Amino acid sequence: MIVQTLRRLAGELRMAVIEGDVAAQVDAEKIAAEGFPVVQIRTGGACHLDAAMTGAALAGLDLGSLDLVFVENIGNLICPAEFDIGADLQVMILSVPEGDDKILKYPLMFSICDALLVNKIDYLEGSDFDLEILSRRARELNPRLQIFELSCKTGSGLETWRRWLDQRASAKRPL
Repeated sequence: MIVQTLRRLAGELRMAVIEGDVAAQVDAEKIAAEGFPVVQIRTGGACHLDAAMTGAALAGLDLGSLDLVFVENIGNLICPAEFDIGADLQVMILSVPEGDDKILKYPLMFSICDALLVNKIDYLEGSDFDLEILSRRARELNPRLQIFELSCKTGSGLETWRRWLDQRASAKRPL
């Protein structure tokens, strides 16, 4: 998702990525191969990033030359919701194969997000994932939540997500 977003915003915004992982740097290598600055944080077992880790990673970037920095936190739905890393926007990625019941199991994550990216909608057919139920539950929990139905495989919905993110980033740029 991040690579697809970077590709679509490449001519409009100057971007970098901070990658949080327990051990590997596979995602950071993919982003570097796309030509974007990336800083890898390996937590060594911690289940989330914190402000100190993020701050140290930001020090490794030329922030004056950037419009947008993505921070990919550790991929669980508990710890990252409990620690503020100073992000302007909180975005969560939920893939169809994970199930529409995640909102019932991890409500805090959904309640703090500005946007929910429901990825892999190309898997909807043949699954029991119910977008309508997920959307209703999400909006009951977080009325300001923007929900995007996407597929990185087909490109469906990515332009709408790109425009929304570009508008948010442009609003933050100094005049």
